[in-house]
Amino acid sequence: MKVLCLSGSARAASFNTALLEVAAAELAARDIDVMRIAPSDLRALPLMDQDLESASGLPEQARALKASFHAADGIVWACPEYNGSVTPLLKNVIDWVSRPDDALPAPACFQRRPMALLAASPGGLGGLRGLRHVREILGNLSAMVVPRQFALAKAGDAFDAQGALRDSKNQEAVAGVMDDLLFWMQAIHGKG
Repeated sequence: MKVLCLSGSARAASFNTALLEVAAAELAARDIDVMRIAPSDLRALPLMDQDLESASGLPEQARALKASFHAADGIVWACPEYNGSVTPLLKNVIDWVSRPDDALPAPACFQRRPMALLAASPGGLGGLRGLRHVREILGNLSAMVVPRQFALAKAGDAFDAQGALRDSKNQEAVAGVMDDLLFWMQAIHGKG
């Protein structure tokens, strides 16, 4: 099975990207093929613009992103929260991947695809408010967003120097979300 991992933060020292790496390590330990999309690749994606799309079709970066989504049996999103909602980078990814093209129709990258949500924030709620919006957007695209999610509060103190979570309860929570993702991947795709 293949799982695509991506972070909605382009910040070099992103807590969300660090949390995503914890999840990716959890998956790799279970012999899951982990695919990553670098934040720099997401930054290169132009702002979703239907005039641009009409004039020249989907940009190459959007086509490559759609192909990565389509190749994955499941997806893990690390979702920063801006003003209680979705980051522009994350929303731009969703908007481009949901666009139709000759190779992949609009719902092909989301429909019946299990997705897991994580968030990290230096605040007390860990980005929890933004996860509600991401869940709603992905649900509208017919994604199967797994019920369990994890929001890491006080993320500035949560990681050790090697990037591991200091608190074993937080590690268990990430592992639990990955358990749910793998359960739904097995249920939907019959793999594993």
